[in-house]
Amino acid sequence: MKFVAIDFETANPDLASICQIGAVTFQDDKIVDTWQTLLNPEDYFDPMNVSIHGIYEDMVQDAPTFPQVFGSLKHLIAGQIVVCHSHFDRVALDRVIYRYTLSKIDCVWLDTAKVVRRAWTEFSRKGYGLKKVAETLGIEFEHHVAEEDARAAGEILLRAIAETGMSLQDWLIRVNKPIDLNVGEITREGNPDGPLAGEVVVFTGTLSMPRREAADLAAEAGCEVAAAIKKTTTLLVVGDQDIRRLVGHEKSSKHRKAEDLIAKGQLIRIVGESDFLRLVEVTA
Repeated sequence: MKFVAIDFETANPDLASICQIGAVTFQDDKIVDTWQTLLNPEDYFDPMNVSIHGIYEDMVQDAPTFPQVFGSLKHLIAGQIVVCHSHFDRVALDRVIYRYTLSKIDCVWLDTAKVVRRAWTEFSRKGYGLKKVAETLGIEFEHHVAEEDARAAGEILLRAIAETGMSLQDWLIRVNKPIDLNVGEITREGNPDGPLAGEVVVFTGTLSMPRREAADLAAEAGCEVAAAIKKTTTLLVVGDQDIRRLVGHEKSSKHRKAEDLIAKGQLIRIVGESDFLRLVEVTA
């Protein structure tokens, strides 16, 4: 697993006015390279932007311009998965390349803001800015320093991979699907006359259908559907691609919590989505 996390700071509201680049290369869950440089944006510095990142015009007078570092940047990210938190950095790169009539860099982009909104329910609708997410996850960094912001985005992605059990390649696909596939209000009261009445089910991992549809099926069959593992949980349904990942941290937090409760004597059955769908079909 390899990706390059990147961040740009700008001198003014024009996204092409890049005055600092930071890039951090991750491989196999570790940082293997870092790069940061000031740039002379050949543009004015807006006081508002300066108040955010603390980079003044006189600090970049002798710094290289973007075309002078373009070769180094291209060598770093061409053909790589490039990670940034929100789409602004991607647009900034496109804008500065257009400004200087340079060739586009062929790479695959992954927005960690989109990842966060799908990995953690509490961030699905709001609060998914870099600073807030990093604070919640206990990631320390110096905000608005390009290399630090890039590192934080990369570490957030690693946390999402560990939390959900989804791989880097899985996330490249998942961010292009609706948020509600994995998050949203899915609690249900079970049909008291259903054949699975009395079961309390929780879903985790990537399912083949939106969670709300899976919840409807479970409730119709009699299950109470809960959003989190609790002492009354009797059934954990895991996405098929996640059920095959049985190595430690690759399991979701719900999966790990269920196993902890099982070890303490709670009767919880863990099944894959396909088995769950077959179970619902047979009992219908």
